[in-house]
Amino acid sequence: MNESDVLDVTCGGNDTWEGNVTSNNTVEHLNVSGQYPLDLAVPLYGYAMPVLLLVTTVANTLIVAVLWQPHMRSPTNAVLMAMALSDMLTVLFPEPMFFYMYTLDNHAKPLHPPAACYAWYVLHEAIPNMFHTASIWLTVLLATQRYISVCHPSRAPRWCTQSIVTWAIVWVFFFAAIHQTPRVFENRYESAQMEWEGQCVWVCRVFYNSWVTAISLDVYYPIYFWFRVVFVHLGPCTVLVVLNVLLFKALKEAQARRKKLLNDKSSGKECRKLRDHNTTLMLIVVVSVFLVTEIPLAVITVLHIISNSGLRIFSEESYDIVMRFFIISNSFIIFSYPINFAIYCGMSRQFRETFRDLFVRGGSQSWRRMDSTRDSRGSMYNGPPRNCRSLTSETII
Repeated sequence: MNESDVLDVTCGGNDTWEGNVTSNNTVEHLNVSGQYPLDLAVPLYGYAMPVLLLVTTVANTLIVAVLWQPHMRSPTNAVLMAMALSDMLTVLFPEPMFFYMYTLDNHAKPLHPPAACYAWYVLHEAIPNMFHTASIWLTVLLATQRYISVCHPSRAPRWCTQSIVTWAIVWVFFFAAIHQTPRVFENRYESAQMEWEGQCVWVCRVFYNSWVTAISLDVYYPIYFWFRVVFVHLGPCTVLVVLNVLLFKALKEAQARRKKLLNDKSSGKECRKLRDHNTTLMLIVVVSVFLVTEIPLAVITVLHIISNSGLRIFSEESYDIVMRFFIISNSFIIFSYPINFAIYCGMSRQFRETFRDLFVRGGSQSWRRMDSTRDSRGSMYNGPPRNCRSLTSETII
């Protein structure tokens, strides 16, 4: 739309603008300053986010580089690699808009043209929600895959193959994209003029697309948000808590067997079982970190949706507090993204060795050594042979 083809809303027209709503309260123009509490949005989104983007990008790129190596490829590592990519993209997409709005202090200025307004919405809300949803479902896939491997090992060769897990990852991203597609196309933005700081400026007026109004806002938004409550927040967190408890129970049973094995001569098969349980310990830690950051957001989201559905839990006056909680919870989730790299380095001997071979010793020499090791000692998947007495809480993933 050209600026000459605007709606009949001008600075001197009959429709006068008050704040971000017209006098007849029917439509709004895009007002970034009014979307989030600025005393939190500016320091967290404007100053902390660029640093977190850099740290997350470096850490998760290193994770992908290590797990992509041929001797590291496994169903579990495929999910971990997909999680690293999804987490990184969750931070990467909104950062250009956050940098422009909050780091460069442009949040108070009217945003225009409509393409920029659309980009703001899609990049800072729709696409990050898609990748974050994928991360949640991938974490459930990771815990489920590990639960089958540990608690139902006879079924693992059938259900936890590389091809099945790869297709599961593809379907996770597909359904995450499908569930956010309506949000991408729910609004349209049109140019208009308004008076701002004594001047006529161009702004974007926000309208619902016709398909949304045809469905009715009272139907569309409850369906979308209750879907998120059940399938994105509350449901996955509940499943992960249950699976984590079951995995922890299996881990305790493995520790009891380990005490017995330390006093007996152990077979190579039993040593591999213990290494598998050490992998389980690492994944329990990964899932626990995820739950610590996700459960508070899930709870406040559920309460917020219930409040908007008619049962008033939050008053209009407390809405600002709710938005502050959302910002803080989202920030904690983003803060947690680089932690997985520290967990892998701290708990996985093979991850550390592969990282050292790739980035410290030099790739070509280390690969010749690793190929020789693999040929003479068997698959690197379970690491160099060690007796069970020397096993620690470290894992080989």
